[in-house]
Amino acid sequence: MAREPLPASSIVRSTLFALLEPRRMVPILFVCLPLGMLQWRLSRDPYAPLLGAAMCVSFVLVAPLSWRVLFPEGIEWSHGAVRLLLYATIGVGVVLFIGMVVPDVVGMRPTLMTLHSSLVVCVTLFLVGGWGLGRDIGFEATVVRERLRAAVFEREAEHAQLLALRSHLDPHFLFNTLNAIAEWCREDGEVAERAVLQLAGILRAVLPGVKSPSWPLATEVQLVRDLFALHLLRDPTLFTLTWELPSPVPDVRVPPMILLPLVENAIKHGPASGHRGEVRFAIAASSHGERLVVTVENPGAYAGPRAGSDGLPTVERRLELAYGDEATLRIARAGDRTRVDMELPKQGPRRGVNV
Repeated sequence: MAREPLPASSIVRSTLFALLEPRRMVPILFVCLPLGMLQWRLSRDPYAPLLGAAMCVSFVLVAPLSWRVLFPEGIEWSHGAVRLLLYATIGVGVVLFIGMVVPDVVGMRPTLMTLHSSLVVCVTLFLVGGWGLGRDIGFEATVVRERLRAAVFEREAEHAQLLALRSHLDPHFLFNTLNAIAEWCREDGEVAERAVLQLAGILRAVLPGVKSPSWPLATEVQLVRDLFALHLLRDPTLFTLTWELPSPVPDVRVPPMILLPLVENAIKHGPASGHRGEVRFAIAASSHGERLVVTVENPGAYAGPRAGSDGLPTVERRLELAYGDEATLRIARAGDRTRVDMELPKQGPRRGVNV
């Protein structure tokens, strides 16, 4: 991908600011101050220090700026010779104007920097120093641009990965539910019909979130309610449901469908596996009040990660991409029960990340 050339105004501004940075200004002073002192001590004309200062200032301002304006993206040999000649002409012109024309106009006596041999050295310093400073500043600007581009590409890669994760997660939820409805169709047609209608309502709520970066926590909680209700259609005694929610639900945005896998796992590995009892869903503020803790508990002791399981790993990856290291997911055994705690920052997912 070709880089777009920077506007001339941007080059001038960035070059001047870059020259003021200590890592460049200090070496420049180490060169210019001794030259200025020699010009003052070895010259008898009262204007000699001013001429030395003018020579140094013109070098610092004109030389690297000329290089960057003429070669904003480095030397391109298709027209590099012409621009090199123009750069050399600028250097020779500036040095000769300050070192020969100005002294003649004001009637200065010969000084160190107006000697022909000194002018050759000044031209060389102008050309080589301007090339070095301009090239260094250009490289630094290129590195900054490339880092910004890399950050953009990284966000785009995260976006693509998240869409892939979501495209896996959504069918996972759908297929599990359809399998359950297929089983209900053989046993109780009325329950199956009600389940289909319930599922249709869930899907209507899910579809807007497929490509949304985030949605309200209240929407996610309602989706969880509908999922619990769907599982209780077939057997209202399968489990008892305990809700511990603040009223109203906090106005916080979360990645869509981030809690559904927790609820699915709680039912699948709890009541659906023969562990009857209480399923608990709770939302509370953290001890400092700056974060939310979502807790899902189910009967049945946690036996560790299951081989081939991709539900919770997918949730962990989505949390990492959405919040960095600001969100956590913990699953542990709590006696004869399993407890999952998801801790989320109240400010919501990072800006610009589609999760």
